Amino acid sequence: MAEKRKSPAPKQTEKPPAAARAVSAATAVQPREGAGQRADFEAAMKLFHARSLKLAHNLFLRATEGPERDVAQRAQLHAAMCARRLEQADPILSTAEDHYNYGVALINSREVRGAREHLETALRLAPGSDHIHYALGVAQALSGDLPRAHENLRRSIEIEPRNRIIARHDADLAAVTGHPPFHELLYPEKKAW
Repeated sequence: MAEKRKSPAPKQTEKPPAAARAVSAATAVQPREGAGQRADFEAAMKLFHARSLKLAHNLFLRATEGPERDVAQRAQLHAAMCARRLEQADPILSTAEDHYNYGVALINSREVRGAREHLETALRLAPGSDHIHYALGVAQALSGDLPRAHENLRRSIEIEPRNRIIARHDADLAAVTGHPPFHELLYPEKKAW
């Protein structure tokens, strides 16, 4: 039996975003044959690269159902990657320590912007915590915000003087210890008379 073809849709003056085009192409009525399976996979890959992981995950799952085993295997692998990334995307953080620990992990992976956000949240929840002031100061120094970094490190040292010794040996602060305000903060005994 011959397949009925729909007449082409009228052209729009504006193109929809790539993610929307990928979804509409993949959700068009297509028989479950190799071409439809490949179309689902290709649309899912576009969504995957656009970081639309939830939509990509659903299309990858659809692409696992079809006659082409290699496409189905790649789709299954990518669906699993989407699922893992979706699980990691939204950690549940409720306490100052949760935000602090996550912020430090982000500093270690050099995601400084995210680290600052979580450490600022932690500081709002626990404003008198020296270790949070210290970590936020490090994140601010790494992002080039030296006045705020200096202020948070100063506050950290006021609360807990041992943080001065820690900061002197912190590799993340090595680039700023030569700047006069930081040098005076970390080495007050070396002030010129």
